[in-house]
Amino acid sequence: MTVTATPEGTDGRLVEAGAAGNDIATLLDYIGRRPSLQERLAAGKALRSRVPRAEHAKHQVAANRPDPIGILEAQNSTRVAKLVPVRFARMLASPFAFLRGSAAVMAADIAPAPTTGIHVQACGDMHVANFGLFGSAERNLVFAINDFDETYPGAWEWDLKRLAASAAVAARFVGGDKDAAADAARAIARSYRKNIRRYAEAPYLGIWYERIDEAAVLSAMSPKVRRRAARVMDKARAKGHMAMLDRLTEESQGERRIVEELPLIVRETHTEARIPIAVAINSFLQSYTDSLSYDRRHLLSRYRIVDVARKVVGVGSVGTECWIVLMVGLDNDDPLFLQVKEAAPSVLAPYSPAVLPYENEGRRIVVGQRMIQGSPDIFLGWGTVRVGRNMDFFVRQLADLKGGVKFVEGERETLSSLAEYWSLCGWALALAHAKSGDAAMIAGYCGKSEELDDAFARFALAYAKQTDQDHDALDRARRSGRIRVATSEVVK
Repeated sequence: MTVTATPEGTDGRLVEAGAAGNDIATLLDYIGRRPSLQERLAAGKALRSRVPRAEHAKHQVAANRPDPIGILEAQNSTRVAKLVPVRFARMLASPFAFLRGSAAVMAADIAPAPTTGIHVQACGDMHVANFGLFGSAERNLVFAINDFDETYPGAWEWDLKRLAASAAVAARFVGGDKDAAADAARAIARSYRKNIRRYAEAPYLGIWYERIDEAAVLSAMSPKVRRRAARVMDKARAKGHMAMLDRLTEESQGERRIVEELPLIVRETHTEARIPIAVAINSFLQSYTDSLSYDRRHLLSRYRIVDVARKVVGVGSVGTECWIVLMVGLDNDDPLFLQVKEAAPSVLAPYSPAVLPYENEGRRIVVGQRMIQGSPDIFLGWGTVRVGRNMDFFVRQLADLKGGVKFVEGERETLSSLAEYWSLCGWALALAHAKSGDAAMIAGYCGKSEELDDAFARFALAYAKQTDQDHDALDRARRSGRIRVATSEVVK
């Protein structure tokens, strides 16, 4: 039997699929009522007989495992060709960078593994560098997942496996040993397990409105780490639009202009398909504003566009179409920076049974973010623009009140503070899954013992080894000339 959410995962209804007479089906009467908390906890616990928790420790490399470099090359077929070498250079920087840029590779690896069949709105690219502080719609700092390009309905285990593996790889990256890597993954799983149990007993509206705000972050930390976190928060508060104005622009003939930083920030007059940018921007505005509510549309109408530039972002996203739009309102000291980012199909889509009720990939991202982040950007929207091809996109404000942890290679002394960061990440993932899935069934399956924590820690170590091997394979592809790699001066 498989227990899953509805396609968008929004209403919490449980759907039965499978043979009649199954013990869980007998336990739960799905007709005409919603099962109680205790029934859902029991149903989750019963799933252990079909998928023992220890099963999650396994990472079995399939005999016909797809070539990881081939997966990356296939993604590059729709990307800006001149930026693909930058993507490979960034991924070659370390195994941690490789893991960050290879969500599609890991999705193909973990999708065949057994799961409980309890679905959530999965992030799809869940790693420890995809969390951070951001400004809520009410201008308060909150800690949450901050990247949703790959979000899609899927197994909760997929997110937790990728997150645990990324913690193990990150711990090694900053100088930790095998034990430190296992401890990092175990801390992620433990925090997730404990918090999903807490959310299992929380009112649904309470979960919907729940935020991990400044006070919650600071109260969860030791005094020493609390001081560091407070400094990060201060820096995040300083990263408003005025800070972006000073850092990204200069004044020219009475107007602000984005400063070029070739090849990472480029002002171009034509798209890759040689379509004038003005034509593409006009198409973008018409499509994007249609996705906004009237009040947001009215606010946006008070601003005018003064400059546009292509901006390379991230690791896995390098080569996708990504633009920054500088707008001004009252005067040059009233800026609004928007990021327009291409929305490609999710890496989870080939492996998920969900059928989404819309076709636009940008809308998929926006709906997913609203569902699991809880207090998103007021200008979050989507649309389609023709740039030689129909391109779905989503829009958000650029780097507004944002901050996060920096992972520095070989900086082992950061491991002690990272121990508390791992717990925050597990907590934030549990909250995201509780907002979109059945927390009680997940909690019932996870249980109160450390068996699940140990299983995910063992998986994380095995996948960290796999990441090392895939990183080496990418380097061999560089040496053989199979791939082109940008110079370090260009990558930055």
